[in-house]
Amino acid sequence: MLETNAERVPFWEQPLPEDEKLAEQVEHERQEHLMLDALPPSENNALVLARMQQTTRLFWVLVLGLGGITLAFVVTWVIQMQYGIGITGLNRSVMWGPYIANLVYFVGIGHAGTFISAALRMMKLDFRRPIARAAEIVTLFGLATAGLFPFLHVGRLWKIFYMFPIPNQRGLWPNFRSALFWDATAITTYLIGSTMFMFIALLPDLAMARDHTSGLHRRIYRTLAMGWRGTEHEWHNLEVIANILSFVIIPVMFSVHTGVSWNFAMALQPGWHSTIFGPFFIVGALFSGVAAVIIVMIILRKMMGLGYFFREEHFNAMGIFLMLMSMAWVYFYFTEWIVNWYGNLPMEKALQSMLTGDLAPLFYLMLFSNIVVPLGTLWSRRVRTSLPAMLVICIFIQIGMYLERIIIVAGFLSRNELPFNWVNYTPRWPEVVITVGALAFLALMYTVFTRLVPIIPVWEVYEGQAMHTPRRFGRAIFSVRTEQH
Repeated sequence: MLETNAERVPFWEQPLPEDEKLAEQVEHERQEHLMLDALPPSENNALVLARMQQTTRLFWVLVLGLGGITLAFVVTWVIQMQYGIGITGLNRSVMWGPYIANLVYFVGIGHAGTFISAALRMMKLDFRRPIARAAEIVTLFGLATAGLFPFLHVGRLWKIFYMFPIPNQRGLWPNFRSALFWDATAITTYLIGSTMFMFIALLPDLAMARDHTSGLHRRIYRTLAMGWRGTEHEWHNLEVIANILSFVIIPVMFSVHTGVSWNFAMALQPGWHSTIFGPFFIVGALFSGVAAVIIVMIILRKMMGLGYFFREEHFNAMGIFLMLMSMAWVYFYFTEWIVNWYGNLPMEKALQSMLTGDLAPLFYLMLFSNIVVPLGTLWSRRVRTSLPAMLVICIFIQIGMYLERIIIVAGFLSRNELPFNWVNYTPRWPEVVITVGALAFLALMYTVFTRLVPIIPVWEVYEGQAMHTPRRFGRAIFSVRTEQH
């Protein structure tokens, strides 16, 4: 051990070894790894609470800007309800456009959050601890935003009433064989499960905020904390419930985007009818979702001063994950194309028009964004730990994955098996405003939420730091992890 009395003092006050070189090693490890750089619990709490209460001029400018774009989104939706879906660029062949592509996209970026938290929790990887809640909130608001687009796609919102299966009035029943019904069920289940998973882990931090605030804030946090006192029984129940939800939420996550893919794959439409769409959509969702979480981490680190919690080790680990997802996406994407090309079916020849037709610029930009950019850069640790570089790479990936959704939805519909029915689709201003407004709406909800709840799971960081201790073996220092029961 570093010192004979190391176990007698709090883990955040362990002294440095007397050997100068060993002391330098310990200091280096503390700078590199959050789990070894422990602060007193009071300082951790104060650091997170201070960021919650910090509302600078830049914060209000951001809120007003995002709020203005969101207002434009609402106004455009009202105009669309008044004049109908005909004001968009949809036509006889392209009956699904950006609204359905947005549904797939926002469900996709909502996938990675809870998956990162649950899967990495099951694998006991400690780099997930400070980023877990930031990722889970991406899931929550991503799914909430995605849920708007089926209503937007209806056009006049009140007509959705006539789609409800009310047997006594219309003799309609849900079609249990429909992929749309499975999709709605899976998304609803995942949203409820993700909300429960996030809220359970939020209870100790809500209690911490309750104990360090006063007035109205204290009353709100006291209600949300549900009487949390931090007893041994409560911690045990929290651990058990979190583990159960971790095991349950992962298969539900796979079912969600598999159901989304079946909305396309079960139709006899060129470019859609594919048995590989299930895993392909899941990999694509994780790809775009991990990139979205990294963007959120960079913004939170810069705007809220969370550099103590989000370190190079976290961006390095997420960058490796992102690179693996890029490789998996490449495999599934070109596997589907190779099968179609080899079969040389007449109806599949329409897909080849993307290589040289009107969709070619979008197609090649998508390949550049999803393949060349990540695989050409993320192999370097220097790139993975550079925040500007990671921000640019993740933005390219978001552009590429959104274009992939547009090509699948509107692109394949515009080039079906009947050449005389081919059309060119061009989005109009309502679709553009609503798409940009949906992104602003998600960002606005996230921005406001960071000031309402602790964005860092302080208790998880504290728990991880308590389990990690530097130990001396010969002339080197290693981190030793001790499970606590």
